[in-house]
Amino acid sequence: QVQLVESGGGLVQPGGSLRLSCTASGSIFNVYAMGWYRQAPGKQRELVAAILISGGGSTNYADSVKGRFTISRGDAKNTVYLQMNSLKPEDTAVYYCNAHLRAPVDGMGHYWGQGTQVTVSS
Repeated sequence: QVQLVESGGGLVQPGGSLRLSCTASGSIFNVYAMGWYRQAPGKQRELVAAILISGGGSTNYADSVKGRFTISRGDAKNTVYLQMNSLKPEDTAVYYCNAHLRAPVDGMGHYWGQGTQVTVSS
């Protein structure tokens, strides 16, 4: 069974930084891509950043975070990080890790973490 475990959320002042981590574990054949989504109260879940795990590691960012957030992959290729700098109150949301992978039992699909709260407030 595949599990995605996130860590690194918390409370930070505007202008501060946080680093989120996500590791996919369990029986996995291959991880193709991983990313971070976020959902603020009353809003739809939106893509924040994504990275190809298999291949050249190309990345994709939401316009609202370009230049402030950086997504990267770990050496083990089942871990992804999100470095968030110059945080703004509008970045406040629950951040969810997502992995596009193939598992022997559940097959190919998108898997989600449980979410981690990021609050930007003075």
